[in-house]
Amino acid sequence: MSERRTRMAALALGALLALTACSTTTSGDTADTGGAVERTIEVAGQYPIEDLDPHGVQGASAATGLSSKAIFSRLVQPDPDGTIVADLAADWTADDDATEWVFTLRDDIVFSDGTPVTSADVVASFERLAAGDSPLAPSFANIVATADGDATVVLTAAAPDPALAGKLTQFFVLPASAGADPAAFFADPVGSGPFTVETFVPGEALELARNENYWGDHARVASVRISDIPEMAARLTALRTGEVDLTWGVPDDQLEPLIAADDLVVETVPSTLVYTMWFNSSTPALADAAVRRALWKAVDFETIIATLNPETGEPAKAPVAPVVFGYAPQEPVAYDPDAARDELAAAGFDFAGPPLRLHFSGAQFRPFLQAVVSDLTEIGVPVELLEKEQAVFTEDLLALNWDINFQQVGAATYDAATNLGRLYPCAAGRNGYCNEELDAALLEANTSNDPEVRQDAYRRATEIIWSEAVGMYPMQVKLAYAWRSDLEGVTPDPSGFPDFSTIEIAG
Repeated sequence: MSERRTRMAALALGALLALTACSTTTSGDTADTGGAVERTIEVAGQYPIEDLDPHGVQGASAATGLSSKAIFSRLVQPDPDGTIVADLAADWTADDDATEWVFTLRDDIVFSDGTPVTSADVVASFERLAAGDSPLAPSFANIVATADGDATVVLTAAAPDPALAGKLTQFFVLPASAGADPAAFFADPVGSGPFTVETFVPGEALELARNENYWGDHARVASVRISDIPEMAARLTALRTGEVDLTWGVPDDQLEPLIAADDLVVETVPSTLVYTMWFNSSTPALADAAVRRALWKAVDFETIIATLNPETGEPAKAPVAPVVFGYAPQEPVAYDPDAARDELAAAGFDFAGPPLRLHFSGAQFRPFLQAVVSDLTEIGVPVELLEKEQAVFTEDLLALNWDINFQQVGAATYDAATNLGRLYPCAAGRNGYCNEELDAALLEANTSNDPEVRQDAYRRATEIIWSEAVGMYPMQVKLAYAWRSDLEGVTPDPSGFPDFSTIEIAG
């Protein structure tokens, strides 16, 4: 074990040296408007924003979710503690069996171009999302949206859907005309969120301007620029020099110098995210659950987490985080490389076969996954680590063009319906795994009005997912935010979607 810890320490040291090797530049000028500085807030997001369409193929991505929250509005939205609160809807009700939901819109809401937001816009947006290729579409299957006048929307589900309000926190409303020519619309999008789009270069930067027609409290800052800085070392150097005002997803080895800096604030919050490493069960080499379980047993996740993520992670006990409804803790998988090798051999695993393709997106995850590859290699399992651009990663993810898929998977709705219920049914086709017993448990969890019945169904579903090793679920994530101390109104969000409208720069 001592040799292993030395190897892990070397990985952590390498990440630290990368930060100190980066060059620095000076930040731009600011203008004091009296009481607050009127300049652009510079944000370095966790992921590059490739697409602004909340109903498109990137709609479930963290990057598009971040931009959507700033530009568009939802019927309802989650508070940082997961409570569902009003957004476009002034109020809403559900019938006793949760098959009919009625939403009454506020009467003071307009889009950024001044046109009113009506029930027709909500219905058109709902139909566009449900009929499209968004990974979120299955959450709204068999639900019909209708308008009852200009200010009332009725959602009718074919079966009880007690989690619908939570699911709708991922549904953003666009003008009804957006679907006629999406390319033209997203070149100059119109929304009802706190910001409008000033400029957008996919994969590079999104600049937002205050929406003066926003129905709620106007953004406290005139503009925000969200830039992609792929390498964490460069991102944190920019934060320390003042070129970046806010970032999050900071790794453990970089926290100490940031905490020690007088001009920075660091705060770590429990998140809804879990490191998730699906196995592609449609790959012949991974079709056998015995193989998948053995591979999980071959990785010393406890040591990897203790070495690389002692402050921002802890071993996960379920595919969803403890703050999510439906959480059902399981017995951790014990590290045993000798048993793993023997079990793989007994299952007929071909150690001389093609390397397993482990794909991911995001340089910040590289040290963690390099350690995983190292452990698998030690028992003779060849693995090819493939780092991909976000758009390519998403395309390959949906096409099952991988053998092991790494993602941070959360439940922004704080309900397992948008994680387990959306991603694991046979019909979802997300990881090549299909189990009728699992489908039955998820169906019961998604349609029962009784919270105890739902919780028990999620428990059964979790036991199947865990015991069958549909994936490896190594780490529950804590998100570390860091920002310049002259920023006020920053509230770290557990799902990685901070609200920029509450932030201002102190004078």
